[in-house]
Amino acid sequence: MGKNPLGEVFGFPVNNISSEARRYRNLRLCPFNNRVPNCTKDKANDPLGVCSIFDGNEIAITCPVRFRQDWLIAEDAARFFFPEGTAWTSLTEIRLSDKNDQSAGNIDHILVSYDERGRVLDFGSLEVQAVYISGNVRIPFEYYMQNNVRDEQLDWPQNMKNPRPDYLSSSRKRLAPQLIYKGGILHHWRKKQAVAIHKGFYKTLPTLKQVSSNQAEIAWLIYDLFLNENTNQYQLKLIDTVYTLFQEALSQIATPEPGLLEDFVFHLQSRLDDKFDGENNPPDAPLLTDLF
Repeated sequence: MGKNPLGEVFGFPVNNISSEARRYRNLRLCPFNNRVPNCTKDKANDPLGVCSIFDGNEIAITCPVRFRQDWLIAEDAARFFFPEGTAWTSLTEIRLSDKNDQSAGNIDHILVSYDERGRVLDFGSLEVQAVYISGNVRIPFEYYMQNNVRDEQLDWPQNMKNPRPDYLSSSRKRLAPQLIYKGGILHHWRKKQAVAIHKGFYKTLPTLKQVSSNQAEIAWLIYDLFLNENTNQYQLKLIDTVYTLFQEALSQIATPEPGLLEDFVFHLQSRLDDKFDGENNPPDAPLLTDLF
């Protein structure tokens, strides 16, 4: 029997066959405050309802909406942005433009503080970063939906290629560009930023230089999922907050840690050797002296 790669489907662990879990699966519902009642991940008419997957013995959040459970992320970000007692609310998917009115992308959440007349006093941005998946997660998802909606026990095929979290692509292709473009504009405006991220993802980032909360320009809100055995559901919990400056954090994340030059030269030599013929002759190529 193969190993189950799926953590949560439509908000519930795959071995949860309660009437509530069955209802969410049958109706393709999202319990985590999606913009509509249904899950809309990948395809609105055929949603990929995978909230998290297993990475060995750990669990990895693969859907950004999963972070909206009980709106803890907004509460935790507001604690960083505003003084205690401030009236605030959150706005979702706010377009951000540059000086030329060119879109820099949408900000996941903007938290706005306001006065007694409803006028904006201040704001901060909250970005949510789930992890990309390497491999095809729809295959095990569809296999599960066809079988395990009815049966508590499911034999996963031995040859099923399990999807894996791709933390490197997630940080280089998603997180770093977000900080450069959207974060750069907000930093220029001297607005605080928060990034909600899963524990497993944060562990793959370079060690960020920390500052005190009153000096910080970015708060990294680090969450994990904990199984409530009574309800057989995972609960999102804040486990740490890391405070950093903007430019230092961006430099650390966007700058790769170089390997050894000798290893790269060895790789070049191996590729060059592949071009040699059976008599160990170098590949035919004109010398500079032959060109004059």
